[in-house]
Amino acid sequence: MTDNRNTILAVILSGLVLIAWQYFYNMPQMEKQRAAQQAQSEMAKPAPQGGSATPSTAPQTGAGSAPSANAPAQPASAAPAVSRDTAVAATPRLKIDTPRLIGSISLKGARIDDLSLVQFRETVDPTSPAIILYSPSGTANPYYAEFGWVAASGSTVRIPDQNTVWQQEGSGSLTPSTPVTLKYDNGDGLTFRRTISIDDRYLFSIKDDVSNVGSAPVTLYPFALISRHGTPQVAGYYILHEGLIGYLGEQGLQEYGYKKIDDAKAVSFKVTDGWLGITDKYWASALLPDTKAQLQARFSSNLVGTVRTYQTDYLEDPQTIAIGGTASANARLFAGAKEASVVGINFPLAGLGGYNKQLSLNHFDLLIDWGWFYFITKPMFLALDFFYHLVGNFGISILLVTVLVKLLFFPLANKSYASMAKMKSVQPQLAALKERYPDDKMKQQQEMMEIYKKEKINPIAGCLPVALQIPVFFSLYKVLFVTIEMRHAPFFGWIKDLSAPDP
Repeated sequence: MTDNRNTILAVILSGLVLIAWQYFYNMPQMEKQRAAQQAQSEMAKPAPQGGSATPSTAPQTGAGSAPSANAPAQPASAAPAVSRDTAVAATPRLKIDTPRLIGSISLKGARIDDLSLVQFRETVDPTSPAIILYSPSGTANPYYAEFGWVAASGSTVRIPDQNTVWQQEGSGSLTPSTPVTLKYDNGDGLTFRRTISIDDRYLFSIKDDVSNVGSAPVTLYPFALISRHGTPQVAGYYILHEGLIGYLGEQGLQEYGYKKIDDAKAVSFKVTDGWLGITDKYWASALLPDTKAQLQARFSSNLVGTVRTYQTDYLEDPQTIAIGGTASANARLFAGAKEASVVGINFPLAGLGGYNKQLSLNHFDLLIDWGWFYFITKPMFLALDFFYHLVGNFGISILLVTVLVKLLFFPLANKSYASMAKMKSVQPQLAALKERYPDDKMKQQQEMMEIYKKEKINPIAGCLPVALQIPVFFSLYKVLFVTIEMRHAPFFGWIKDLSAPDP
């Protein structure tokens, strides 16, 4: 009877913890979401008549014409797919070669559309193929990043689009020590130059310059986008977000699963800082605006036939280029594995600043899904990482962290054991109560509470430590499930991958 009571109390207390968390954390997030949706509704209203025409969104990709803010969505056609090697060979390319990324940039459209992660394989077999992140148009599932300029609505200015073939100035590959510059002359007085650099991890830096030697000023809008064609397979667990993601200024963290953005079609935000992209369980691609000017950021989805395209993009404020003048725009792209040491952890004394600190990004560490209990999952990961660097095996690290958690909860557990011992000592008295009042449950309860009070027994003390440990061990499971550091990490014997489910 006592064991059943303790179990029931543990379940009730666990429920209260989750309800309190929902109220104090998730409800404010929902309020932010509702405010964002209201702002989006306001932004969707038609502009007043008589104003100058300006772009309202970044261009959709795949169109045969130059991007136009007023043109309908033009995703890539649903033509039969070709092999990835065939698609890569179909356009002139600039090689990418870094310690962590290999691939190429298509000179047609200057798209970053061919990336593989050198240090990560599809299986635990080290000879298995490297993980492919980006793939070009024409393949089964194109996935790429694109940067450029949008002309004002109604403008006849010729700007480079996805069909424009750029020329490389000089020669050589893109490496951490050798940036590359691409050039395009539109023949009407505008010369476009793009300088691309990359670090030794997963960060691209893009600098776009436009010079105007034409006969009239020109107004252009810088943009950046990430486009993914086809709905990828997701883990399908509620504890993990996969899909479109961003931290957008005062709007905070925004997460749209593929089904959710299917229903929403397009969601826009006006912000002055933040980041946005597309995330998988272990990999991600994100735009990191390198400006404090106002941006119009957007998540969108379009369907052609049976192929759905997902896109994150942003559009900067316009720049007017006078005759003889120039304009510049800077952008950054993260494309790679969600390693905590690279992305960064925003937590006191973490020591893992990564891009979050290096680039002064706003909560870029949330690219890793730390969950509701982030104040537990983050230190839990830091403890695992510490022990891993100490012993060199994540399996042993997990055991050590489990022991550490047990030690931290030992004072509470000790009180629980003492309380259960007292409960056991009064069992004869409780049994006597049942015999004395066999048909009066109320009297039994009253007398039982008097005994507890006299013996200084707290009936909740036995299950409280269990209830408190539930979010802690849930957080440990969360860390093991979402962090790439555990992927393909061996233990001993037949256990070759700690992230794999039990056979």
